[in-house]
Amino acid sequence: MKNRWQSYWSKLGHEDKGSIANDEATLLAERLEFFVPKLIHLWSPWQGILYGFCWAVFLTILARYSLFTWQEVLQRLSINIIYTVLTVLSGVLISDYFRPVLKRLSQFAASWRLVATLSLCGGIAKVITMLIEMGLGWSTYSSTQLIVEMLISGLVTGGFAFVFLVYFARQYRDIKTLKAAFDKELAVQNNLIKARIAPHFFFNTINTLVSLVESDPNKASELLHHVSALFRASFNDLKEVSFEEELALCQHYLAIESFRLAGKLQVDWQVPDDDTVYDMVITALTLQSVIEQMLLNVVEMTTEMIHMSVNVTWHQHQVNIKVVVTLPTKTLFTKQDLRRQISFNTQTQRLQRNFGPSAYINSQITHQHIATTINYPLHDAGLLEEDL
Repeated sequence: MKNRWQSYWSKLGHEDKGSIANDEATLLAERLEFFVPKLIHLWSPWQGILYGFCWAVFLTILARYSLFTWQEVLQRLSINIIYTVLTVLSGVLISDYFRPVLKRLSQFAASWRLVATLSLCGGIAKVITMLIEMGLGWSTYSSTQLIVEMLISGLVTGGFAFVFLVYFARQYRDIKTLKAAFDKELAVQNNLIKARIAPHFFFNTINTLVSLVESDPNKASELLHHVSALFRASFNDLKEVSFEEELALCQHYLAIESFRLAGKLQVDWQVPDDDTVYDMVITALTLQSVIEQMLLNVVEMTTEMIHMSVNVTWHQHQVNIKVVVTLPTKTLFTKQDLRRQISFNTQTQRLQRNFGPSAYINSQITHQHIATTINYPLHDAGLLEEDL
């Protein structure tokens, strides 16, 4: 059965296909759904226990003038711990449970509902703890005291809830601003790559078509089919594509260039099986851009036969793509010139936007070959299930 993957763009409404492309991106998409994050994920259990205990100690210190023995101190601390747990836990669970409903409301409407709900939780928690005290014989309260303490506790809890909501709203606004800036920068980079494909490639393809229309109409028709598929894919706005789509894009590109290169290029593909490739994703135009630069800077500069190998592996949640091009023996290439001409800075930035800072593209140039490696993390959902 096909594994299911989940990534940033799939969270925004696209189809799920295989594996989790980027955990950070998935969390970011979840965070952008609503200005209040999932409260249960804010702290680890131990952090929650520590913060709750410290708050209970703080409340006990505030009441120190009414406590005369250590027994009374311990009793008050115990009651404050119970009160804190009831208030925080109920508020967190209720907020997260109604989150799907609240995120459909406006920010103001969701805020006052949350403040009212959390105030009610604080008031009820206070009444419960006072009843516990009375049941244990530690204190006695009149009905008036119960009502007053409940109202005070509700107001205090509501005040804290309001402060936190203001903080979450500002944080949410900053994240949206940052995301908009990233998207704008990524769009500029995408346009740069699309523009790179067009000029030299477009005119070369037109010249090839002109010559084929008269000499071999069938080949001209085949070439037009590849050109149509390539440009349709290259102008797609998707940041991530399935690896199948990227491979198909590369095949179209190489098929187009093969009409012009007249058999100068031999490509050896080594890719995983179909089920594995189905689960993989990659930033659009990444592999195609690497292959294109190899053709521009090596294959087009010589009349000799050039061999290119593309090896794709996916192991331990890491995708590694190695593109190796043998350099011709009769044509002079200097390593300095090749290093200056072959650059993948833009492609690396786009890859890191989708797969995190550990993703990279680098090239090693020797007198015999150029080896370019594309490496990025891609979590295999099936492998994760086996680990569990």
